[in-house]
Amino acid sequence: MNEVILLKDITKKYQQIKALNQINLSINESEIFGMIGPDGAGKTSMFRILATLLLPDEGKATVLGLDVVKDYKKIRKIIGYMPGRFSLYQDLTVEENLSLFAAIFGTTIKENYDLVKEIYSQIEPFKTRKAGKLSGGMKQKLALSCALIHRPEVLFLDEPTTGVDPVSRKEFWGMLRKLKNHGITILVSTPYMDEANLCDRIGLIQNGGFLSINTPEKLIDEYPYKLFSIQSEKKYEILQALKKQQYTYSIFSFGDEIHYVDQRKDVDEVQLNKSMNTYNLPDFSIKEIKPSVEDCFMELMKQN
Repeated sequence: MNEVILLKDITKKYQQIKALNQINLSINESEIFGMIGPDGAGKTSMFRILATLLLPDEGKATVLGLDVVKDYKKIRKIIGYMPGRFSLYQDLTVEENLSLFAAIFGTTIKENYDLVKEIYSQIEPFKTRKAGKLSGGMKQKLALSCALIHRPEVLFLDEPTTGVDPVSRKEFWGMLRKLKNHGITILVSTPYMDEANLCDRIGLIQNGGFLSINTPEKLIDEYPYKLFSIQSEKKYEILQALKKQQYTYSIFSFGDEIHYVDQRKDVDEVQLNKSMNTYNLPDFSIKEIKPSVEDCFMELMKQN
């Protein structure tokens, strides 16, 4: 596969804080690569460097073979960038925003309408509405349309679904899969672990460095422990008791469940149930489960 995005030993500092620390990454043509991590992990700094809006302190980065420092003008013509914060003109209408972005890149809505049609058609009935008056999901669709109107080869999406309702999030990822089929390479960041499974590959990032880069499936397959789900109406009491238990390796709250790993690698549900009963715990149910990307992320954080 052709390498579209390449970062070698990229470092970015803000005073004494390293937002990015010796980052190495390659992304292939027509790949959806997801950067998964919490706020402050370094995702936005990486996007801004690749979008030629921020200079790295060390290392080299290229987009389609073009250097982000030397060739920034050429790069800006072939990428689409959707920042985390809605940055379109709030006092312009939907249609005016899209027309403006098309004009900046020397094209028109009509010329590239086929690429944005499926997305833009959902907000076209509101084309005379000012962008500042749109809902979160509609703003997202407008921003994506503006990022695509010049037919870019690479698309950078920095936390595009933050603050958007679940239905719009699902629709958005459906759009990304279709854009991939148009040959567009997509780098997308998200704090939502459930969106990781929708990427071809993911990079789990924390404190300016990657904990792992892999496919979601392989990442989960490499989880080194048996994972158990514990449910109880008295979840807090269970959590407190398990923290004191002799064989507890890790314990995290996941919604209405507790995800638990025991130090005894060969333990099963029957043994664990018997062991927990010696601690006079309230009623609970326990079963072995398949780990999620979030479980993998928590374990990698524990190791680092």
